[in-house]
Amino acid sequence: MKIERVESMLIGGDESAPGNHIVRIWTDSGLSGIGQSACWGYPEAVDQMVKKFAGYLIGKDPLEIEHHWQYLYRMGPFRGSALSGAISAVDIALWDIKGKHFDAPVWQLLGGKTRDKIRLHLLMGSRLPDAADQGTTAEGLLINAQAAAAEGFTAVKIDPLPDGFQSMTQSRLIRETRDNVAALREGSGEDVDIILEIHRKLTPMIAVALAESLLEFHPLFYEDPIQIDSIITQGEIAKRTSMPVANGERMHSIWEFRELLENGGPQYVRPDLGLAGGITHVKKIAAIAESYHSAVATHNYLGPVLTAAAVQIDASIPNFITQEYTKRDEDDVHAVYKNSLKRTGGYIDVPEAVGIGVELDDSKIASSPFVSKNLLNIPMRVDGSVGYSV
Repeated sequence: MKIERVESMLIGGDESAPGNHIVRIWTDSGLSGIGQSACWGYPEAVDQMVKKFAGYLIGKDPLEIEHHWQYLYRMGPFRGSALSGAISAVDIALWDIKGKHFDAPVWQLLGGKTRDKIRLHLLMGSRLPDAADQGTTAEGLLINAQAAAAEGFTAVKIDPLPDGFQSMTQSRLIRETRDNVAALREGSGEDVDIILEIHRKLTPMIAVALAESLLEFHPLFYEDPIQIDSIITQGEIAKRTSMPVANGERMHSIWEFRELLENGGPQYVRPDLGLAGGITHVKKIAAIAESYHSAVATHNYLGPVLTAAAVQIDASIPNFITQEYTKRDEDDVHAVYKNSLKRTGGYIDVPEAVGIGVELDDSKIASSPFVSKNLLNIPMRVDGSVGYSV
């Protein structure tokens, strides 16, 4: 069996979320595999890299996944999110082919399952239903948390920072954030874990002060409180607060995750299979985290392909704790994907479909035009300086 064709496609998206970069690899036996990158800021760059990779991949045995990973990573003396995103998409597609070749779900090829169902944490909105323009409100958080708990979710995640936080005094920022988290806890109750996603918006000093003010609400973890510029500084935050910290959704390799953990934290790692090297590499990241007694909460908000790939890892590792999930996976915006995953309440059963369990519906590709992320619209402070970038 040989690789016959490599397709690199930019598909879908709308004003609320960027489109997807998809890779589909075909073999001369008729099998195909699908993968996706998560470098959503620069998908056009990733698309070009995969097209460059095709010159190497065509004619190769698709089952030699580790060898291809190493070759693609080392064929040029570069590193970074676009390169790792391209390799991730190819890697996932090759694992999809391998599962189909052996007539097994990918998790079966990774050592078998360690659980029967995958716990989800809902990426939850902060606005009131049918009121999309009033911003983050405590009332919206409370009502939405109640609804998520009633539906069966045992974990929810929000960005708790108030609108306009970047120009607030520290005192007001902490008070209004605390009000939001209090509402979230009240709405979710004691049987739902709450996760606070800070989106890399704060300085180290404010991040620590805010974390300490929120301890009474017992969040499962406090995610990405500061910018990703320094791995060492990210690790040090976990040593300066008793709040459990999570990092990693913008990291690319086992080497970065090792350095993060060596420098003091975090208690939870957040690799994204579409950015951190695909199934091959995230399995290794999970093993490194396990050696530090750090749990894995896989990152994803880009749709069914990455959810399906992540579930293969989630099922097969001992230190998985929860999978990020958005109900957009179930919306018409993702109708171009034939998805075998089924959610029941706050869980997905470990899938039995071969490969990763998702296919492209070719008949709907033309009706799913690509929408890129607008990177020019970022929050600014009232003094005209850049506030942050997610």
